[in-house]
Amino acid sequence: MPAPDSSQNRYPEGRAAFPHRHLLGVGDLARHEILYLLDQAEEWVALNKRAAKHADRLAGLTIINAFFENSTRTLLSFEIAGKRLGADVVNMHAAQSSVKKGETLIDTALTLNAMRADAIVIRHASSGAVRLIADKVDCPVLNAGDGQHEHPTQGLLDALTLRQALGKAVGDDLNGRKVTICGDILHSRVARSNILCLTALGAEVRVCAPPALMPSQVAAMGVEPFHDFDAALAGAEVVMMLRLQQERMSGRFIPSAREYRHLYGLTLERLAKAAPQALVMHPGPMNRGVEIDSNVADLAERSLITRQVENGVAIRMACLEVLTRKRRGVEGWA
Repeated sequence: MPAPDSSQNRYPEGRAAFPHRHLLGVGDLARHEILYLLDQAEEWVALNKRAAKHADRLAGLTIINAFFENSTRTLLSFEIAGKRLGADVVNMHAAQSSVKKGETLIDTALTLNAMRADAIVIRHASSGAVRLIADKVDCPVLNAGDGQHEHPTQGLLDALTLRQALGKAVGDDLNGRKVTICGDILHSRVARSNILCLTALGAEVRVCAPPALMPSQVAAMGVEPFHDFDAALAGAEVVMMLRLQQERMSGRFIPSAREYRHLYGLTLERLAKAAPQALVMHPGPMNRGVEIDSNVADLAERSLITRQVENGVAIRMACLEVLTRKRRGVEGWA
């Protein structure tokens, strides 16, 4: 299956199109590098719709998914992505690892490196932990979420989903599109990666949260902050909801879940304040009846939530395929 056409000078040739050894954060990427990954993912979107969803591009390679933090969607998505590309995939859960016996993160990294993996996917509760491991291993590392820092493949899959839903062609960006992100902005690595990705692609991003859950310097990231959800929704073409990150909170950030829903929950009535036919997104897992009502999450033709999950596999296939090209001796990537 041929890769998407890149002949119109959208990006440099060969490895210069994506020169990075690892994928640690969207903040490390130039706009054309983001577009390159989105365009590469389109190949895998097409494959994943076929009855035979398999390619041998990574045959003979070993991928380790090292998850030091619980996950359902991201872990399954990376596992399916690796297997559909033909790789041998091994999942490592921290609860069953030597980390529970007191092994340091660096020693764990050295152990994984000694097993000669061809790529390591890492999820960790501490910001910066994935970069620390990446500095200690010989193979590409993909960040599957580190603390409150970043979740780059989530930002990429959301951008891919928006580009498809808004009718943008392969190679295009999201110039002028109005996106409102509402929820626990302070603790959300998903919010950070989406802000970096969507603003790089030209979208106009608003963020909305209670004062206690809004980062103090968020405007410096090129977004417009709101505390009034109704005001943040005016003219929004896309509404992305985030869950409350209770596991990252120490102290009381909101009065109650009921009060939070009253002020920041996405209901049908509130969605009507956005642009006509505004699209709805959520990275999951959802707290139905808190940040989003079921009749909004399941809204036919307007909810993109299941498409986000579907595109997650394609994006992760693209990232694994691109980052292992040098190891596979792909022409132009040596």
